[in-house]
Formats: sequence, C-alpha cells, structure tokens
Amino acid sequence: MVETITKEQILEELECVIDPELGVDIVNLGLIYDVIFVKVHHVKVIMTMTSMGCPMAGHIIADVKETLLLHVPVLKEVDVDIVWTPAWTKGHMSRLAKMALGLHA
Repeated sequence: MVETITKEQILEELECVIDPELGVDIVNLGLIYDVIFVKVHHVKVIMTMTSMGCPMAGHIIADVKETLLLHVPVLKEVDVDIVWTPAWTKGHMSRLAKMALGLHA
C-alpha cells in the first residue's frame, strides 16, 4: 500500500521554511502558489519570491526541497518552479505574517 500525502500536509511542512530576510515562513508570506502532485513520490511546488532580485532565492529553494525530502518520507523528488505572475504583493501575506512584520492587517 502506498502512503498518501495531502497538499495541506505539504503546506504545513513548508511553514518550517523561513525567509531569512523577513524572518517569516514562506507559506504565511504567500510565496507558495500551488503544490502539484506529479507522481506518488514526486511533487512540484509553484512559488514566487518577494522580488525578482531576491538574494536568498537559491537558499529558499534549497530549503523547500530539503524540508520536504527530510520530513515527508513518501517523497523522493521535489521540483520547485519560480513564477513571477501573478506578482507577489503584501496582499498575499496572511494576517499572521502582517502582524509579525508590524504591518496593519
């Protein structure tokens, strides 16, 4: 029997990935646009960065892959696609992220 995992479980694990510049997780920042199940053991994370010139993009991508491969045993392959449409704005952030950054929710 093949163990299954849900999109919600993937997103929960990704809450452990922190944007090092902002100190808030990438899920609450609104950087994750989608999680696609390619195969049973393979997911693709569709995400963006806060800006096209984000100096920590490589670090964040590596953290996404490492976190999912280490904490979701059923996964054997993780792809990360960076997209720029729709463009990220502060409106993508959760209320929690806005509060953490001192922005009005």
